[in-house]
Amino acid sequence: MLVNRRNPAGQEVLVDSWPEFKMVLTRPHREVARDPSDYFTNLYTAFYRDEGACRAMLGNSRAVDWGQAFQIQGLQDGVYETIRDITRARGLEMETYPYRPLLHPDPPAMPQYQPDKGFSLAPVSPAHAMLLRDTWMFGENSWSLRYLSLLIRHFPNACLLAPEGTPISWSLTDPLAALTHGYTLPEHRSQHHTRPVVGMLAAQLHARGFPVYTRVLPHNEPSLYTLQRLGFRILPGVFYLLVVRPGVAQSQPASALDSAQDPAPSSGEQPRAQ
Repeated sequence: MLVNRRNPAGQEVLVDSWPEFKMVLTRPHREVARDPSDYFTNLYTAFYRDEGACRAMLGNSRAVDWGQAFQIQGLQDGVYETIRDITRARGLEMETYPYRPLLHPDPPAMPQYQPDKGFSLAPVSPAHAMLLRDTWMFGENSWSLRYLSLLIRHFPNACLLAPEGTPISWSLTDPLAALTHGYTLPEHRSQHHTRPVVGMLAAQLHARGFPVYTRVLPHNEPSLYTLQRLGFRILPGVFYLLVVRPGVAQSQPASALDSAQDPAPSSGEQPRAQ
């Protein structure tokens, strides 16, 4: 849907065959993926009906630029297993973030909460990008500020402003139209500020014809609780976010990497809290 609406993230869609297909891959246009280290811009997503077709396309260097750092997202275990095996064989590093997917089945029925007196709802301003970067679990690098600025400029978002005009709670959407970087400043938590922000953003997305969904780390219980109270339902399975980049593993032979034990992630894995 976003590709058909001005394509602000510069994505393109590939299939293994047409009109009957077994594998769909989205990736950045080559002219967009100019920085080989920018795994925010170099975003792939994958969906398959046949795991063999998935492995064939993801392993094809004409489909995936394995010479760059990138991230790939998907809701199927086969995506994780294929990327894990290929990165191991190529001597690359992979970071795994297993999220719980949540979907709101009826966005118009979501309660619309009003901000507390003195607070106001507003779009996120590009001037606040630095604050958002400094509070994001992926913000400790040189590419995240550019990525967050892209999201603020081109995708629906919402924030709650304190009386002095400072954002205290916010949520963005990403190039997959998923709610992302939902955050409330620590000193303003436990005051239900998330509810009007999510309600405003969900209304925007639904009005544009998008589903209202997100992903949350398994141990982020406050976010899971709040979203379920707003009517979101936890979907089965795992929403994988995989970051692939060159690293020290490149100095090891592929045979040694293939023999390493690398079990599938479980809810016991937890990066820093979202």
